[in-house]
Amino acid sequence: MNISVCVGSSCHLRGSYNIIELMKSNLARYGLTDRVNLGAAFCLGKCTEGVSIRFDDEIVSGVSTDNFDQVFRQHVLEPLGL
Repeated sequence: MNISVCVGSSCHLRGSYNIIELMKSNLARYGLTDRVNLGAAFCLGKCTEGVSIRFDDEIVSGVSTDNFDQVFRQHVLEPLGL
C-alpha cells in the first residue's frame, strides 16, 4: 500500500505535519512499516477540504486529528485485513 500525505501550503496550515506523525506512529504500532510506503505529496487538488491523503489511488480529504483513527481504520487496517 502506498500512502501520500499532502504537505502543500493549505494542508500544511491545517496540520498535515501532525497527520504525518500520527500516521508514522500508527504504522509502527500495528507493525505495518514494512507493508506500507509512506510519503508526501505537494498537492492533491483538494486544497479547500482540509488535509488530504492518497491511499493508493483514492484521495481522502478533511483528515484531522479528530477523525484520524477512523480514517486509519477504514483506509489502512481494513484493506489490509486487520
